[in-house]
Amino acid sequence: MIHSWFIIANPASGNKKLSKNWKEIEQLLNEKNIDFSYAFTQYSKHEIELVHTAIQQGYRNIISVGGDGTLHHVVNGIMTQRYAKTSDITVGIIPLGTGNDWIKTYNIPNNIEQSINLIQEKKSIFQDIGHLKLTKTSAYFNNVAGIGYDGYVVNKLNKLKRFGPIAYLLSGIAGLLLYKKTSFKVEINNKTIETKCLMTLFGICKYSAGGMQLTDYKDSTNGLFDITIAKNLNFWDLTFHLKKLYNGLIVKHKKVETHLSKELLITPITIKDQPFIQADGELIGKGKVKASVVKGAIQFIIP
Repeated sequence: MIHSWFIIANPASGNKKLSKNWKEIEQLLNEKNIDFSYAFTQYSKHEIELVHTAIQQGYRNIISVGGDGTLHHVVNGIMTQRYAKTSDITVGIIPLGTGNDWIKTYNIPNNIEQSINLIQEKKSIFQDIGHLKLTKTSAYFNNVAGIGYDGYVVNKLNKLKRFGPIAYLLSGIAGLLLYKKTSFKVEINNKTIETKCLMTLFGICKYSAGGMQLTDYKDSTNGLFDITIAKNLNFWDLTFHLKKLYNGLIVKHKKVETHLSKELLITPITIKDQPFIQADGELIGKGKVKASVVKGAIQFIIP
């Protein structure tokens, strides 16, 4: 069983793409003699429970079939189980999501057959994982997390996902028009920054929000967050520099500063209307958050 794969597939991903594609996935896996068992998620965060059970049963190879949210919950399942070292677990991806941001860092093809070919080749990387500690909860993440505007956008996005990839743009516009900036105290590398802030982002990987590059990405294995503090950016700043949100040059804007650190603490100074915290496009909570890096935590299949 240690060489078998356990597949966790989310029927709700990518506007229910799984129902159209599952037979093809099964057929390709069988053609390539990939030994597997599988389970479909039945409710929110079911992936976590399925991962715990699979690892307890002896599986060390897991395939996430779905989008960024499915992978996020698979990662949280791996990081919170107590049956095996997390670095002994290998994760492959068959992308069926709406945004599929995580795969873009590694140029993993957004194609069923090509992603299965990668799984068959089993070339992997030990990637860092982020940990978030809030007042009442905690979570892990594998891509990009943040507080402020991006959390507001994710909250809106959950109501608009039925529109497909354009939902990211619609949510972003709504956020620019309606989100009220928050004053934050950000503690990084023994330095305290207090500023009115559109958002503070901290990433392991490169892309988020439907293909935007909002951090100064360095390396997903260096044990450090790529941190962006977007200060008093306004609607016109982002409208005039829309292209820079996607090519990564927004981090050079005079109202943006970047840092590298293995941990940071963010405290909203505003008492009421505490800002949302998101990770990998999933809402985690509100308010104060401490983020830290778990270096080389999980093996991921990459080209």
